[in-house]
Amino acid sequence: MTEEEILAEFRASKALLEGHFLLSSGRHSAHYLQCARVLMDPMRAGRLATAMVAKIPRELRNAIDVVVSPAMGGVIIGHEAGRALDKVAMFLERPEGTFHLRRGFALEPGQKVLMVEDVVTTGQSSREAMKAIAEEGGETIAAASLVDRSGGEVSFDVPFFPLIGFNFPSYAEDELPAELAEIEAIKPGSRKN
Repeated sequence: MTEEEILAEFRASKALLEGHFLLSSGRHSAHYLQCARVLMDPMRAGRLATAMVAKIPRELRNAIDVVVSPAMGGVIIGHEAGRALDKVAMFLERPEGTFHLRRGFALEPGQKVLMVEDVVTTGQSSREAMKAIAEEGGETIAAASLVDRSGGEVSFDVPFFPLIGFNFPSYAEDELPAELAEIEAIKPGSRKN
């Protein structure tokens, strides 16, 4: 899938929003990628996941035992990545603020995990997810995401394979440009803490 084809999928689903958004990372942005919209069409979600998984080198793909995603945003793309890899997909939840496997999900000791996110900005949620995977007995050997909006700045202790990078500026509360500060911020994501 070319970058233009990927962008066409986002445009067609009206997944790129403009305004003033408070991101789950705590930063502010004039742009928000509503990946739930781009993933609401199962055929589109499957195409995007297949293209994302194709970016992972074959040797690494072959080593993956299971796909694990943080809820909520990573659930659909993680499931579709599992389908593309023909591997089991499960998700982590944080009902009390810390990620854990629930619903009968469990990792076998030493299972090789692909951790899949929808959007990575600072990498905070991904790192928390990888820590939980280790605590659950798995070994994260790679991370993937639908979108990297870090400008290529995020890094993990494992290889990272985003489908596409969007480099929209984000700002700390005390760095807001005047035009953004004049607009009331909304928090469209699923993470409320």
